[in-house]
Amino acid sequence: MPFWRLYYHLTWSTKERAPFITPEIEPRLFAYIVKKASELDVFVYAINGWTDHNHLVAAIPPKIAVAELVKFVKGASSHYLNHECHLDYEFAWQRGYGALSVGERQRPIAEEYVRNQKVHHEKQTTNAWLERYTDLDEGPPDFGIKPDPVSTLREERASYEFLGEPPF
Repeated sequence: MPFWRLYYHLTWSTKERAPFITPEIEPRLFAYIVKKASELDVFVYAINGWTDHNHLVAAIPPKIAVAELVKFVKGASSHYLNHECHLDYEFAWQRGYGALSVGERQRPIAEEYVRNQKVHHEKQTTNAWLERYTDLDEGPPDFGIKPDPVSTLREERASYEFLGEPPF
């Protein structure tokens, strides 16, 4: 078994930021997300949110891609709410998600932020980076060197000087 310590702060929103996460369904929703995450050997340290989004601090094993985890728990949880919880509306998650890696020393800070979601939203003391959302499923802007169409390297090609035939 490999040694790993991979912590993430994940967040995703309800469809069109609708206030679908009511106090009545929140405990069932969050418990279900934790249960589904554990099926992938993901350990959830903290989960909480607001009426239109949720936050999750978790350790995700290297065998599971972050996108795979999010897709799995979003799909399973919306199916569960729509088919088992008899809501008066159709629950849906918005496309995309936010993911930030967290170091072992920062994990308790991230957990505290997640556990205090309600207070942060009521007092408007949220962290803009952690509450940010966009319609695009893209990462931060890339101001690095643009790769040429042939190469996938992000830096300029190195010129190698050699004698005779190329080694590769």
